[in-house]
Order: sequence, then C-alpha cells, then structure tokens
Amino acid sequence: MPSPTSYLLLNPSKPSSFRRLSAPAPHRHARRFHVSCDAPRGSGRSGGGRREAIPAGASKAKKQIVFFDAAPPVSQEGGAAVEKAGGEKPTTKVGSGNAALALVRRATKRTLAVLSNLPLAISEMFAIAALMALGTVIDQGEAPSYYFEKFPEDNPVFGFITWRWILTPGFDHMFSSPVFLGLLALLATSLMACTYTTQLPMVKVARRWSFTHSGERIRKQEFADSLPRASIQDLGVILMGAGYEVFTKGPSLYAFKGLAGRYAPIGVHLAMLFIMAGATLSATGSFKGSVDVPQGLNFVIGDVMKPRGVLSVAPDVFNTEVHVNRFYMEYYDSGEVSQFYSDLSLFNLDGKEVMRKTIKVNDPLRYGGITIYQTDWGFSALQVKKNGEGPFNLAMAPLKLNGDKKLFGTFLPLEDVDSSNPNVKGISMLARDLQSIVLYDQEGKFVGVRRPSSKLPIEINGNEILIEDAIGSTGLDLKTDPGVPIVYAGFGALMLTTCISYLSHSQIWALQDGSTVVVGGKTNRAKLEFSEEMNRLLDKVPELISADENVLDTKSTAT
Repeated sequence: MPSPTSYLLLNPSKPSSFRRLSAPAPHRHARRFHVSCDAPRGSGRSGGGRREAIPAGASKAKKQIVFFDAAPPVSQEGGAAVEKAGGEKPTTKVGSGNAALALVRRATKRTLAVLSNLPLAISEMFAIAALMALGTVIDQGEAPSYYFEKFPEDNPVFGFITWRWILTPGFDHMFSSPVFLGLLALLATSLMACTYTTQLPMVKVARRWSFTHSGERIRKQEFADSLPRASIQDLGVILMGAGYEVFTKGPSLYAFKGLAGRYAPIGVHLAMLFIMAGATLSATGSFKGSVDVPQGLNFVIGDVMKPRGVLSVAPDVFNTEVHVNRFYMEYYDSGEVSQFYSDLSLFNLDGKEVMRKTIKVNDPLRYGGITIYQTDWGFSALQVKKNGEGPFNLAMAPLKLNGDKKLFGTFLPLEDVDSSNPNVKGISMLARDLQSIVLYDQEGKFVGVRRPSSKLPIEINGNEILIEDAIGSTGLDLKTDPGVPIVYAGFGALMLTTCISYLSHSQIWALQDGSTVVVGGKTNRAKLEFSEEMNRLLDKVPELISADENVLDTKSTAT
C-alpha cells in the first residue's frame, strides 16, 4: 500500500494533543482518517510568531488533519476535501465560469440531439423534394407581369393560389429562394450532427480490438459454436485466409473484416454535403444570359450576362467577344427542322481569335468557365432584289400562331411610303423556315414559292422579285456555374460510398477453453450469408488440424 498522503485542511494553531476521531471512512479509491488537535484558548500562534485571537465562547479550537491513502478527487477545490466540524459533508464551490461552460455544454448536447434526429432529417428531405417538384411546375425566372396574369387575385388557382404565393417567398426563382436555401442549410446541419454524434463514435468502437475472456458472452452472439481439439491459432489461420484481420491475446482471439462499411455512412453524409454546397453555390454564385444574334454580327459576353446571387463575381473572360460566322439548319424529309448549327468565333481584347467551334443542340461551347448553348433559332432578315435593284434587307417579324409552330413575315412596299398615305400597297412574304418563302401580291393573293438558293425571279404586279438570301439568327443561352464540378464530385462520391456501405462489417471472438475453442460472431448486414460463411470456415479447422497431425506423423516417422 502506498504511504498515506496527508492534507492539512485548516491552518491550525500549535496543537497540544492529537486524538483519533473515527474509523476509516469508506471511499472508492482511498481510505482516510480524521485526526483532531486541541489548542488552548488564546494560546495559538501563527507561523510568524504572531498571537491569534480565539473567539469568545469557544473553549477550544479544534483543528482537523485528514490522512488519505491516495490523492482526493481533483474536483475538490485546492486538491483537498474540506469537512466541516459537526460531521457536515464537504462543499465544493463552482465558479461562474465553470457553471456557464457546463450550461453551454448541456445546450450544445441537446441541440445536437435534436438536429441528429432521424425523423427530422427525413422531414427536411421530403420538404426539399416537395419544393423541387413545385419548382418544376411553376415557370421560373419570368417577369412579375407573367405571374400577375397567370395567377390573378380575382381567379386564384385551386381557389387560393395567387401571384402573392409565388413572388413573396421567391418561388419564381425557387432554387435560390431563402426558403429553399434555408432548408438545405438545415439538412446539412442535421447531417453533420448525425455524423458527429452517431457515425464517428460507431467507427471508433469498431476500430477497437475487443477481446473477451468470457465463454458465456461469446455463446450469446448471433452465431456461436465450439471446436473440440482445436486451438485459436488454427482458427486464426483459417480466418486470415478468408480476408479477416486477426488479433490474439493470450487465450483470446478477435477478428474483423469489412471496416470500410462502417466508414461508408460518413462518406455518404459528406457526399450529400458536397451536393448541397454545390447547389447552393450554383444558386448564389452563377451568371446567366440569353441572346438572339443574326448571322454575321457579334456581341460581348459581359453585356448579356446577369448575376443570379450575392456570390456572383464576374470573371475576366466576360470581356470576350463572340462573332456568329454562320447559322444554318438541317431538315427532315417532311420539311421539319431537325437540327440547327452556329459557327462561333471568340476574340479576346486584343482582337485575337482564341477559339472557334460550330455548336448545335446538346453540343455546347465551353471556354474559361462559360458555357454557350444552342437553344433556339429565328429568322432575322430576307435579302430581296426588286427589278434588279438592291439587294434590300427586309426584317422578318415573328407572327403569333397557336401551338409551337413558327411563322415569320415581311413586307416589300411597291409605292413610296408617305405619312399622308398609310395604306401602302406591296408584296407580302411569309416563311416557316429558311428554306422556302411564300409570296403574295398587293391584293393578298398567293403568287408562288421561292427558295433563297434557287436564284429564280418571280413577277408580281409588274415587278420582278428575286430572293437573294435568307438570314437566320441564332438563339444562344450563356451561363457560368461554379457549383457544377462540386455537384458532380458529390454525386460520384455518393454512388461510390453507397456501394461501399453494403459491405458487411463482421466481427468474430474466440476463446481457448482447454482443448476446446469457443467461437462467436456477429455482422451488421447479410446475417444469413455470415452464418453460412462461418459454418464453412469452421468446417475447415478439423481439416487443418488433421493436416498438421499428418505432417507431425511424417516427421516423427522420418526421425
């Protein structure tokens, strides 16, 4: 037993006698003895020889010395247990700083418990999915007048949905609205709380080498069996051959495999955080724009791009100029448009061409973080000669039709345009695409059809009309999206970690009990397959023992 450590709890006067007060009090780690000293009243001295006054009415001043077999708990102030006279228990003073820290810890623990609640996380995911579905139903990014017209207050959709339900919470730009981003942040917080409070502790426990010296405890596992005339070394060889990590300590054995399956849920959570972070960055840090450019003209990227959020920062590549070299279309045999193309050139500030590419639908141009998509087409102008004069560029205007069909029209006056004569007569020209033009005379009667590439003139009201060319315009969508690489990386990690999570984490314990080995184990997945695997592995142990005995017999015979 170590020598007792004594603590002088009160600064005593010079004692005249000592007396044992009580028997040793029970303690978890140490025994203690109380010894008192009696000092005559008025005779006490301090360490410096100064006399100390003893309060009146006290016949004796009792001082106590407490002997411990070991140091007292460190939580006691000053490293000593203070026990008052009269048998009262010692009191511990807690500073205001410690109380505040304890309060913060309790609040943090309760908050983490609430956030890591599984039903809460599932509710958050359902709410996010509902908002995403709603975002596909409600047209996004339209002007306010569009929602005023489509969701009027005098005729609400479903009896209650008006434009206020769309514009007030920002559902006209759903994926950057405060409601949607707030739910993403809440779900991300729940995932981090679950990882910290549940997944990380489970991994720490799974990594420990857990030996057991109780055969009864091993027999209570999901799978349990015993091997007569065997040793844990023989079992360890079989388990290592099956891919298990095997550890032995005395008569005990512990083996496991599939630890990656325990890490996988953490990877799934991290992948989901990556996806949500990328989506948030896309919603708050991207640019988007659209433009219709006639063939032969150009535009500056920065002139058409608009920021989508507070984190949008314009890069230097916005100074790049785009020139439309050519726009053309391909057609089906029925005459319908099958594909349309734009031959684009990109020029830097010095006027040097830095890139050229012909884009089409589903084959965009990417440069410096900007993506240019081919999304639409239009009819810009018609080049026409009249009686050998020209060519004149007649602007083509889109005409409204029911359905998705396109129709464009223009007008060639046959008289001088005069404000005093608004009813000017002329030739009307209509086109559904760039390959054929339908012409009407000044009375509105059909005259004929000409292809721009045919170079065949047509006479209308005494005028020779020749269609030189049909100039199309390309519809382009441009955007920068810094969150796309993060989202792609997150989805890749999510698929990988989801597959890894299906790996079973199996644990096996064994104990040498005389000539018998008691074996037990459990797994978190594929429990039936685990039981079959264990039966198959344990059947190999007698075979290994028999082989070892044959080797020994052979050696002894040779000797």
